[in-house]
Amino acid sequence: MVTKTSDEWSGCPIRYGAVIFGDAWSLLILRDLMFKGARYYADFLKAGEGIATNILASRLARLEDEGILTKTRDPENRTRYAYGLTEKGKALVPIMLEIMDWSEAWDPQTEVPTEFARELRRDRGSLARKIIAEL
Repeated sequence: MVTKTSDEWSGCPIRYGAVIFGDAWSLLILRDLMFKGARYYADFLKAGEGIATNILASRLARLEDEGILTKTRDPENRTRYAYGLTEKGKALVPIMLEIMDWSEAWDPQTEVPTEFARELRRDRGSLARKIIAEL
């Protein structure tokens, strides 16, 4: 199967986004980076969704290739890598908050904490800036 890169899907913003985020795994990796403090490969494996190692490696590489995250050697343990969001990746925080707000409203089994949902609806911009500052 041939997959297109975002460079080959120029023009349409939905197609561009679909190439990068066209599967749940990429969004869950971003969720873990933004909201759950994940930084290492093992953190993503332990997240609970059961992502296969080959899928995780592929999605991390794609997000890095797209300039959404960085991969650097961990200064404390040079045998492992740490992942972090670039400015392009941090710019996705408001979008992820919108998805969370929509899901909280429509998913009867939502795991969005009530206070977080209140803060999100009270002042989304402030919450987004706070999250970005903590990244």
